[in-house]
Amino acid sequence: MFGYVIINKGDMKFKEFDIYHAYYCGLCRLLKEKYGLTGQLSLSYDMTFVIMLLSGLYEPDTVTDECRCAAHPFGRHMVKRNKFTEYAADMNILLCYYKCMDDWADDRKYGKRLYAGLLKKGYHKVERKYPEKVHRIERAMRQLMQREKEGCGDIDEMSRLFGEIMAEILVYREDEWKDNLSRMGLYLGKFIYLCDAYEDVERDLKSGSYNPFRRMYENPDFEERCREILVLMMSECSREFEKLPILDHIEILRNIIYSGVWYRYEKEGEKREAKEKESEEKAGTEQ
Repeated sequence: MFGYVIINKGDMKFKEFDIYHAYYCGLCRLLKEKYGLTGQLSLSYDMTFVIMLLSGLYEPDTVTDECRCAAHPFGRHMVKRNKFTEYAADMNILLCYYKCMDDWADDRKYGKRLYAGLLKKGYHKVERKYPEKVHRIERAMRQLMQREKEGCGDIDEMSRLFGEIMAEILVYREDEWKDNLSRMGLYLGKFIYLCDAYEDVERDLKSGSYNPFRRMYENPDFEERCREILVLMMSECSREFEKLPILDHIEILRNIIYSGVWYRYEKEGEKREAKEKESEEKAGTEQ
């Protein structure tokens, strides 16, 4: 379920992209420092959003530096880090570990099981650091996996369980913004879970893997209904976001929330539309 909370680069100014990339690079470097190459391989754009959201809200002291790295060996580039970079790195390890275990449970992917084993030391480190948070996330994850195993067809229940996980991640501390961040995370998590299900539904039906859209997919209005649900989720998410007193990086965050999160959904929709058109043309030729 990684890779949905991203930017729409085409709608972003060069300066904004440089700032976004600087936070991403800061996360990459910190993952390597804290968790080694194994941790660095778990790097995701989704957690860059978490860093920028919490940084914009709480305005912590942020260190800006320049560096070279293997991914960008020919020139120095900007790097930004603050206390939320470390928090996001910890949450990244946590989610990546759960994702690997989920893939192992669903499809018996041995590579994922092996990677989860490599992440386990880092996972326990995060568990010791945030025991209550990890307990709540783990409880929701266990419930989600159990309900998937049972073949639950309740879309709202299934997406809510993943939403609870994202709510825990966005709530950094108990303060006046806790409820807004929690509701924002809930609806963002529901959107991510359902987007992932939408993207995988055809493959899951063929393989027999669980998918909450299994029954709905048979309806002729599946595409329309699915989009309506996703629009509702992001409408609620953006409503809570706009209540937060964020000034720093606001345009970058809005780019992600109003445009970037739709990128993979729209690409998948275009692919299916093209496939359907090709099938119709082929049928017409055969007639």
